[in-house]
Amino acid sequence: MSVTLAVLEGLSLFAAALAAIFGWDLPLAAGWGDIPVLLGKAIAIAFCLGVSFYYNDLYDLRIVRTFGDFAPRLLQGFGVAFILLAVSYAVFPHIKVSTGPFVLSLVIILAIVVPLRALCYVVVRRKAFLERVLILGTTPLAHTLVREIKARPYLGYSIYGVSDGSAPAGGFPMFGDVLLGSLDRLGAILGDLQPHRAIVALAERRARLPVRELLEARMRGCIVEDGVNVYERLMGKLAIESLTPSNLIFSGDFKKSRLDLALGRAISLIVAGLGMIVLAPLLGLIALLIKWDSHGPVFFVQERVGMAARRFKLIKFRTMHLVDAAPSEWVRDNEERITRVGKWLRKFRFDELPQFFNVIRGDMNLVGPRPHPVSNFELFTARIPYYSLRSGVRPGITGWAQVRYGYANNLDEETEKMRYDLYYIKHLSLSFDVRILFDTVKTVLFGSQSVEAGREAAVMLPGSGPTKLTAEATK
Repeated sequence: MSVTLAVLEGLSLFAAALAAIFGWDLPLAAGWGDIPVLLGKAIAIAFCLGVSFYYNDLYDLRIVRTFGDFAPRLLQGFGVAFILLAVSYAVFPHIKVSTGPFVLSLVIILAIVVPLRALCYVVVRRKAFLERVLILGTTPLAHTLVREIKARPYLGYSIYGVSDGSAPAGGFPMFGDVLLGSLDRLGAILGDLQPHRAIVALAERRARLPVRELLEARMRGCIVEDGVNVYERLMGKLAIESLTPSNLIFSGDFKKSRLDLALGRAISLIVAGLGMIVLAPLLGLIALLIKWDSHGPVFFVQERVGMAARRFKLIKFRTMHLVDAAPSEWVRDNEERITRVGKWLRKFRFDELPQFFNVIRGDMNLVGPRPHPVSNFELFTARIPYYSLRSGVRPGITGWAQVRYGYANNLDEETEKMRYDLYYIKHLSLSFDVRILFDTVKTVLFGSQSVEAGREAAVMLPGSGPTKLTAEATK
């Protein structure tokens, strides 16, 4: 729905700007030769507004869940758009729009966007427009799906639950009055509810899956989905505790296009090379500030694990004070060691810039799972399911887990980040990399450690707990 809304509003922005500019300036145009100029003006307004709305999270319905959340961000979006337009006019003076058509275009845009978004929030909460969803099972996966769907009304789902007879003592209180009975009476439940969608989240599917009833429902038009796939689609990560090897072996998504891999590598090399040249003054300034702020080397160099489990030396700007004893705690346990300059470098991710050299050297790409220290490789391999799959791709300066979750401070949070890393590896493509880079720019511009609207709680692994690791290494 977010994509649909972005497309509709993007077209509306362009149409509004086009109507205002053509309606105002076309009668005054000297001839047909002025039309491309007028078109360029409309494109400039629509583009700047669209970019501003995106970077103010107006299309992220996890953040702007209500019209009350949308309204103040809309004002911020217009403010940023005006700045972008001012820069555009300075670079391309011929696209500057005079006051009259500019004000008229803004009035038309507001008259379209505000009612459209208000209507959207009303529609997604009307039961008449919601899909009736039936979840088979009361497993932790079912529990998570119910919680997430209820928290995301914009999905257009209305939840029902079905007990599979294996609920613990006391049941699952969060299901409440949507517990409709055991699978033995699934046929009657399907007949009464006539659901649009049935999600299977059973613990023992082979033994307990009501095949006949689901086939009949499927023939009546009900969509039947695997809970693991629904979790992946809704959350942008994989439910690794519910995955089976067959889920991965028989998935067609892990096949990577050679063209995508080659283009991704080429873009990484080009951006890293240009970045080292263009940002050279900034890199030099950061180095001087680090030396002025604290004693010790400018760079933090550490052995990490890369593609095919090969070791390499990762380079970062140092952000912590040196200590005599070997550091072995997470970042949150070492905050007093972070330098004044280091706090700003971490906030805007500038401490990662020296890794452009790692990209040029072939150790990393711009986008990929963050490389972990060699000292933690065996621990993570033993404690995090499917962890070895991370070594199948080249690590990156930024990644899906970084922009969606941020930093990890214990083994459970590393496990949570692994869900995102697996999702990235499964869906790796050039277009996905571009999306991650756009989100990374957003993170850098706004100094945020995560663009995700509230972290989902990590699923505890048996016997897991906080683990002592090098503080600089947790990034």
